[in-house]
This record gives sequence, C-alpha cells and structure tokens, in this order.
Amino acid sequence: MSDRPITDPAGRVDVATATGAAGGPVSSSTHRREVDGQAQAMDRMYRLTRHVYDVTRRYYLLGRDRLLTKVVTTASTATLEVGCGTARNLVKLARRPEPGTLYGLDASHEMLETAAASIARHHVPASGHPPIVLRQGLAEQLDPRRMFGRDAPFDTIFFSYCLSMVPTWPGAIEAAMASLRPGGTLLIVDFWDQKELPRPFAAALKRWLSLFHVHYRPEVHEALTELGRSGRADVSFESVARRYAYIATVRV
Repeated sequence: MSDRPITDPAGRVDVATATGAAGGPVSSSTHRREVDGQAQAMDRMYRLTRHVYDVTRRYYLLGRDRLLTKVVTTASTATLEVGCGTARNLVKLARRPEPGTLYGLDASHEMLETAAASIARHHVPASGHPPIVLRQGLAEQLDPRRMFGRDAPFDTIFFSYCLSMVPTWPGAIEAAMASLRPGGTLLIVDFWDQKELPRPFAAALKRWLSLFHVHYRPEVHEALTELGRSGRADVSFESVARRYAYIATVRV
C-alpha cells in the first residue's frame, strides 16, 4: 500500500499514512513495523466486509446517530473520529451547515480506501468548507501535529464502537485525552452489559455479536468511570436500548 496521499476528483479528501503525514517519516523502524503489523491485521479483517460494512452494521451498532447529536461543530471547530472506518459518521457531520474541520484516523488501509470513496461519493461541501482529512495510524499513537499537522488540539474526539476492538485501549484513551483542548469533549459509544434485556435474548445476542468479533469490555467502562472518580474529567453515561450500549461523555 502506497504512502502517497489520495484525493478525490475535487481534491477534498486527503489520505496518508500517519507516519508519513506532515513532512515524512518521524518514527523508528520498530514503530513502523508495529503500525504495519496492526494495520495488516485490520486489513485482513475488513478486506471483504468493508464493502458491506455500513449495510450490515446499522442493525447492531446502535446509538451512533445519538452520539453525533452531542458533537458540537462551528465554522472554527476541529473534530476527530478515531476508528473512522468507512467515514459514515464523518459524512453525516459534513452535511451540517457549519461542520468545522473534520478528521478521521483508522488503522486499516482498506477501510480508509472505502472511506475516501464514500466521502467522494457523498460529501459535497459548501464553498469555503475545509476538507475531511483522513490518516492511517494507531489510536494509541494519536498525535495532532505528527499525524495531521495541527498545532492546536481538537475540540471533540469520538470513538464509535472502536475501543472494544482495540487491544491497546488504555493508550487510546490517554492519547485522546492528551489531544483535546482544555474544556474539550471525548465521546464514546460502545457495547454495554445488556442487563436490562431479557436474559435469554441477551445471551443469544452476545453469541450472535461474537460472530462479528465484537463484545462488551467491562474494563473499558470501568476505566472511564475511574476517570470521573479521579477528578481528571467529568464523566457521564447514558443507556442505549436498555443497556445494549452506552454513550460516555467525558469533559476534560
């Protein structure tokens, strides 16, 4: 997979590897092998399913649109989705009258190719709107300057059903917190414990979700709760579909 940036015909989509963004490689060969190894694993997972991802996932990735209503955008805001996948959420934000500047980060080259195609197909910004910028890289290595050439932190960062699939999720949370401006917001939607659903239904649902390699990770929820207890952030949760999923709002 080439590191050459990819743009749509109107020049509105910018896709590059994070290690090569904003001025070329900035990391060791060990780091690059780590990025490549995880990227290859994600590419194998999504090489075929990326083509039907949005059609199939809409039936069980509940709460994504509710999360998007919590993303505040103006002409001057910068919003990042970590694990942006097909860019489905970024495209929805781009349709706002004032979307601000939108960024997407994903470990999978394959997904980012689909994202670029989706943006080119659906996203036609009004005159003067900035582009959607996509980068390939790992969530725990998020760096606004190195990956996106930004001197300023982000106003909002969000994860949509991403953390439960990231083995290095503690680092992903810490990197996101460090990349937010003071007063910024971290938003997360992900699977919950499903305790309010009928037990037989919940058990069957968990088995079905496991076929897609997704499940509730209580340690992620507990870590977010601890952020609130520690005083590092103001953390609140809301239930989606009887604890099928939760939306966490983390204000730093």
